[in-house]
Amino acid sequence: MLNLVAVDLGASSGRVMVGQYDGRVLTLTEHGRFSTLPISNGRRLQTNIQDIYKNMLSGLIHPAAQVGGIAAVGIDSWAVDFGLIDRSGSLIDQPRHYRDKHHAKAMQVVVERIGTHRLFHETGIQILPFNTLFQLYGLHMEDPNLFDRAANLLLLPDLLNYMLTGEIRAEWTNATTTQMIRAQSQSWMSDLLRELGLPSALLPTIAEPGTVLSHLAPAQRNMHESLRNTKVVHVASHDTASAVAAVPEHEDPCLYISSGTWSLVGTVVQRPVTTELAERYNFSNEGGIGNYRFLKNVMGLWIIQEIQRELLARSRTVDIQTMLYAAQQARPFPFVLDPDDPLLLHPESMMQTIREICVRTGQRPPTELGDLVRGVLESLAFKYRTVLLELQEVTGWTFSRVHIVGGGSQNALLSQFTANATGCPVITGPAEASTLGNLMLQLVALGECSSVSEAREVALRSVAPSLYVPQHAEAWQEKYSMFQQVVRRQAASRQVI
Repeated sequence: MLNLVAVDLGASSGRVMVGQYDGRVLTLTEHGRFSTLPISNGRRLQTNIQDIYKNMLSGLIHPAAQVGGIAAVGIDSWAVDFGLIDRSGSLIDQPRHYRDKHHAKAMQVVVERIGTHRLFHETGIQILPFNTLFQLYGLHMEDPNLFDRAANLLLLPDLLNYMLTGEIRAEWTNATTTQMIRAQSQSWMSDLLRELGLPSALLPTIAEPGTVLSHLAPAQRNMHESLRNTKVVHVASHDTASAVAAVPEHEDPCLYISSGTWSLVGTVVQRPVTTELAERYNFSNEGGIGNYRFLKNVMGLWIIQEIQRELLARSRTVDIQTMLYAAQQARPFPFVLDPDDPLLLHPESMMQTIREICVRTGQRPPTELGDLVRGVLESLAFKYRTVLLELQEVTGWTFSRVHIVGGGSQNALLSQFTANATGCPVITGPAEASTLGNLMLQLVALGECSSVSEAREVALRSVAPSLYVPQHAEAWQEKYSMFQQVVRRQAASRQVI
């Protein structure tokens, strides 16, 4: 039995999963779960990387003591966030969190200097305020002398790999999300950084996913005898890249939704798509495994998670299943909204913000929990339809089915709503897509599988998908027209604020 460890860091929680490979299937067991939510230092939102590292080590030791030798470990996480290492090898400060509202100002300055057309055409990446390029420029605006101390920039999985091994390298799939990689190549855009007064020397050598980085450093190897020979593998370290690798079907055209705190809606292409239409629709070309993920970031279950957190803060204990049951019993279409409204990115009160959006768009604000949750889920499904139609227009392809992977694939109500809204059959699973994709790349790196395709067959044998067929087509078509009108009103109301 081959024992592998996948560290999967989502934007809300992280977990340490053990995959036991018997030569045919992977059996997954969770050995630790912990919060990855941002912390505040009074001025900025930050990622508590030391706490994540401590929990990751605890999750490594536990299975090492239980299952014996750990052959390898791989780390995947959300994208764009990074830490700066000084010349002595120490972390300068906690990494800024992508939800920090101050990133927008830096984006505005960079866009004014470079232009959105050039940024997209040269990098192929969706213009979002939290992209690494804008975060880095924001640090430069705050402290122009910061880079006199900084020696290396490491995205979160690369930073944790460095803490485990002492090795400094950047992994390809995550590096592409920074908006600092030239589209159609695997090289950093040193000329763009120089133009902005940013040092390209910070950026490490890029490694391909599915390669061995190093063994654990001596201090980590000595934590338990079962870790003595453990290798650290560069998996597809962007969690969406790992999730897409585990999508059961990769025959063209394949549309996927990697569903969790965020929803990543896209398809797989062989070369970046940087056409005028792709730019207008604000798509992104992120590195995959021998391909590119042509996709759009859509707000995901973050909205539901924030509603639950707010209720808990008010001493109203409610679990997700109770929220979904209330939504299922509620009347259809109590309201609709654009889930990508920037006001929903990190509001003080998610519920109050939703009510205010309803008022501004001429809708009755929800008062019951079921109405609140149902309206959010139906709006997400409508947004998925919008992105599907945009993808079909940009690529010229027709998508006849939708694959939902990740934790959100377990949300049966959202899966059914997605089938209804898109008019396509929806195939869900694996729920542990990021973990499975992580482990798949470890199998390839260790020579247990000869290719990602062979590793995907292992994943397929390890999980069973579910199917949802479209229902109530006329009602959903009628309400989609209303959704489009509300999205336009919502955008207009933001301009007035």
